[in-house]
Amino acid sequence: MGLDQYEPPAVEPGAIESTELHVTDDALVKLFALGPGAELSAHEHADSSNVFHILEGTVTVIQGDTEEAVDAPGVVFHERGVPHGARNDTDAIAVLTASLCPLPGSG
Repeated sequence: MGLDQYEPPAVEPGAIESTELHVTDDALVKLFALGPGAELSAHEHADSSNVFHILEGTVTVIQGDTEEAVDAPGVVFHERGVPHGARNDTDAIAVLTASLCPLPGSG
C-alpha cells in the first residue's frame, strides 16, 4: 500500500485496530489505530529493538517509568529490553506503526 492509498481508520473509543504491513524473517512492521482512551500495554522485547512512528494524532508513549505525549509526525526508539507501550489520551484517533527488528529467534 502506498501512502497515496492511505485512508484514516475508523476506530471506536477504547478499541485498537491493527494490521501487519511488512513481515520478513528479521523484521515486522505493524500498524496500530488507537481509539480515544485505548492503550497498548507496556511490554518488552529482550532481543529486539522497537521503533514507533506516530503518523496521526497524539500518542502518549510509555517507556520504562516515563510517559511523554508525542505528536504526529514523530519517531520514538525503544532499546532492547526496555518496557514500552502507547496510549491515546485524546478525543481523536491516533495512528502509529511499530517496527520490531530483528525478530526474536532470527539471525
